[in-house]
Amino acid sequence: MPAKPSRVKPEKLELMQPSLGFRQEFLAFRAEFSPQEEIPGLASMNAGDFDSDVRNALDHAKGKRLRKGWVPANTFWLVRNGTTIVGVLQIRHKLTRFLKAEGGHIGYSVRPSERGKGYATRMLGMALTEARRLGMKRVLITCDRRNIASARVIQKNGGRLENEIVSTVPGREFTCRYWIEIP
Repeated sequence: MPAKPSRVKPEKLELMQPSLGFRQEFLAFRAEFSPQEEIPGLASMNAGDFDSDVRNALDHAKGKRLRKGWVPANTFWLVRNGTTIVGVLQIRHKLTRFLKAEGGHIGYSVRPSERGKGYATRMLGMALTEARRLGMKRVLITCDRRNIASARVIQKNGGRLENEIVSTVPGREFTCRYWIEIP
């Protein structure tokens, strides 16, 4: 007898700006990371005051209320089916000296319980569309040399390794620097 076709509910993934209405979901997302762990590239969402963090993220996209040395940046949540934050990313509009060396234009992180399911690859592809909307033609994305999964995500999205540098980031020996051309 033939097997019944599975009825897998299709996923709807969208990038959303941070929203106060997602307080509990973001706190659940954040709880999957160790308390001292900063979500890579998303320091504005780690301070612990959710309302202020959301307002700051929205202001930073407009270049307002930036800390010294910070650049305008859009923060997005990858939301599944309108309810679950699967990942976060930040698109920095320009590069400082540090970002050009080790931070890049785009930083992203996937919820630990959702890793290995292709979300990072899809999220980075969506980020490139957003970067295009911002007028960017080429973006730098970096990762720790030991982070093979992140390197694959970048490569699947067209990343070309420019070089590896000795890192100044604590706990990282070498940073791989990839460029992606945005048509």
